[in-house]
Amino acid sequence: MSDAELSSRVTGLMGRARADLAEAVAFASVHNDPSAAQACIDSAEWVARAFTEAGIPAEVVVTSDGSRAVVGHRPAPPGGRTVALYSHHDVQPAGDRSLWQSAPFTLTERDGRWYGRGAADCKGNLVAHLTALRAVGDELGCGIRVIVEGSEEAGGAGLDDLVRQRPELFDADLILITDTGNIEAGVPTLTTSLRGVVNVKVTVRALETAVHSGQFGGAAPDAMAALIAALATLRNADGDTTIEGLSTEAEWSGAEYPIDRFRADAGVLPGVWVLGNGTPADMTWSRPAVTVIGIDAPGTAEAGNAIVPEASAMLNLRIPPGLAPETAYEALAGQLQRSVPWHCHVEIDRDAMGAPFAARTDGPGYQLLSAALERAYDGARVVQSGQGGSIPLCTVLAETVPEAEIALLGVEEPQCRIHAPDESVDPEEIRRTATAIALLLAAY
Repeated sequence: MSDAELSSRVTGLMGRARADLAEAVAFASVHNDPSAAQACIDSAEWVARAFTEAGIPAEVVVTSDGSRAVVGHRPAPPGGRTVALYSHHDVQPAGDRSLWQSAPFTLTERDGRWYGRGAADCKGNLVAHLTALRAVGDELGCGIRVIVEGSEEAGGAGLDDLVRQRPELFDADLILITDTGNIEAGVPTLTTSLRGVVNVKVTVRALETAVHSGQFGGAAPDAMAALIAALATLRNADGDTTIEGLSTEAEWSGAEYPIDRFRADAGVLPGVWVLGNGTPADMTWSRPAVTVIGIDAPGTAEAGNAIVPEASAMLNLRIPPGLAPETAYEALAGQLQRSVPWHCHVEIDRDAMGAPFAARTDGPGYQLLSAALERAYDGARVVQSGQGGSIPLCTVLAETVPEAEIALLGVEEPQCRIHAPDESVDPEEIRRTATAIALLLAAY
C-alpha cells in the first residue's frame, strides 16, 4: 500500500475518530475519585471493545491499585517483529467547572479544535492508535500489543506492578509511548528525555498551639516564617534551583525552545521573568527544578492575630536523566533539615518518587518511526525534545524489557492545555499521528 493510499484511509476515518473521541471523553474516568469508579470501569470496557473491533483482541485486567488496564495482543507473522502501543484512559479531574467554556466531559468543537477533558491527554492518543489500526487493516507487517493504563494520572503503580508480574504482556521490539507530543502543532517531535520526580512534604512545628501575636510576638518562634526561610534556600535570585549536591549546569542539545514561545506556552505575565541562567530548554528538560506545589497554613480569610504553631509545604522536585531519585531526595531533605531556623522541629515525609528516563535513538524501529513521522508531516524534519514531566512506566519497561526500543510521541502540543480547564486537541495532530503510526505498522 502506498503512503498516499494509507494517508487517504486515515483522512477518511477522521469522522469515526471524532465519534470515538466523543465516546471516550464522555467517561469521567478519574481513577482516584470514588464517585467516578463506575466511569473508570465503563471506560476500560469501552477501550477493550474498541481495540478488539479494530483487530487486536483485548481484555480488561484489574491491577494492584484497583485500576483497570486494557491489554491486547495480535501475534506477529513468523519471523516478524512486534510493536506495543501504549496510552492511558484515565484523566485528570475537571476541577472548577465554571472555568470551562463547555462541559468538560462532552466533546465540543470550537475554532477548529476539539475540547474536553482527556481530548489530548490521553484519549486523543488512544484514538490515534485505533485510527491507525483501522487504516492498516489486514496489511499489518508486524505483531501488535496494546497497553492502555487506568491510573497514569494517579502515579501508575498498578501498571508498574503488572509489568513486573506479567512481563510477557509487554514483550515487544518497539514500544510506542503516546503520552507526549510536539513542541508545536505541525512539528513532528520525538521525546527523548523525561525528568524524574521526587515529592516531599515538609512540616515545621514551633509551638504547642497558636498564641496571640500581640502578647507573644517578637520572642515566640513563628512556624510559617521558619518554613518560608527554609523554602527560600531552594532557589536563588535568578530562579535557579540551589539544592546542595545537585548540578544545575547541564545544557539541552536537541530542539530549541525560544523564550518568546515559552512565555506564550506557559502564560507568563507581561514583565515577569522567565527563570534561570539557562535557556528554557535547559531549565525545563535538562536541569533539576524544585516547585512549591502546596502549603498548609491558615488562609487569608481565616487568619487571626495569632502566631502559626505549625506549617507544611508539599514540594515537587523534577530531576534529569543521570540523577537517581534517592540521591535527589537525600539532598533535598538534608537541605531542608539544615535550613529551618531557630531549632524548630522538622518532619519530612516522602510522597511520590519516579526515576528519569533517556531513550536510545539508534535502533531500527526508531529510524523507521522517524521516517514515518516525516512522511506524515509532509516532509517536516523530526526534532527531539525533552519533557519536564515524568512517566515512571518508561523506566520500568526499560528494566523489564531491556531489548525493546522505547519511543515517545503523541498528539499533545502546548495549546492543548492538558490538566487545565478547556483542554483541547487539534484534530490535525490526531490525523498526522495516526498516519505516522499506520505507516510504521505497515512497514515494520
